[in-house]
Amino acid sequence: MPPSPTSLGHLPDGKWAFDATVTACFTDMLARSIPQLDLMRHAVYALGCRFVHPGDHLLDLGCSLGDALDPFIRTYGAACTYTGVEVSAPMRAQASARFAQRMASDAYGTCLPVQVDILDLDLRHAYPDVMAQLTLAILTLMFIPLEHRFQVLRRIWQHTVPGGAVLLVEKVLGYDAEIAQLFVDAYHAFKQRQGYTREEIDRKALALEGVLVPMPAAWNEDALHKAGFRQVECFWRWMNFAGWLAIKDA
Repeated sequence: MPPSPTSLGHLPDGKWAFDATVTACFTDMLARSIPQLDLMRHAVYALGCRFVHPGDHLLDLGCSLGDALDPFIRTYGAACTYTGVEVSAPMRAQASARFAQRMASDAYGTCLPVQVDILDLDLRHAYPDVMAQLTLAILTLMFIPLEHRFQVLRRIWQHTVPGGAVLLVEKVLGYDAEIAQLFVDAYHAFKQRQGYTREEIDRKALALEGVLVPMPAAWNEDALHKAGFRQVECFWRWMNFAGWLAIKDA
């Protein structure tokens, strides 16, 4: 994909929305906003590959521009099928265009079309009609109203084949208010080092209030267990961001 326009100077007006303005600078915004983004992305890919085999289906919930799905498509090509879910129309359009007419060579050198479906689907009310070997939910659940989150996790479990897995990455809260504030201060300092001004940081935080609602790490881990996953392990954490691998019993 071509380089993303800079997100510096982006000042949201009102409640946060993944609109055309955000979509245009989203790649740069993620790089400046998520600590250890490349490390987290690599961990998701490396762990996910341990569960994927030819003929499997991969599902990405909240796929945005397709950055998490893309390395799997590059690796497995037409040997697997892929579904992305994205409610933002501008992001969905870019993801669809990114994977449209994607071709890959098989073991014999034959060029085959890669099946990638990008769906307009609201996870509060519906779920893709697929059985996935691997499901990605990267910085997605935190944007779903709290009363719907367990239902989404339960549906992930129901739509994961035995022995399959989900990789969940979330922004999280601390239980201790003093330590939580230390994490927030460190996070804001990180964003300032990436070039954001104090006004940009404060305006985005205000716009995200009530839109992005993080929960403590333990809440996410417990919800995965209650959804049906017995094997759950944190694979990455940076202060107020965390990722879990959850495996469905074979």
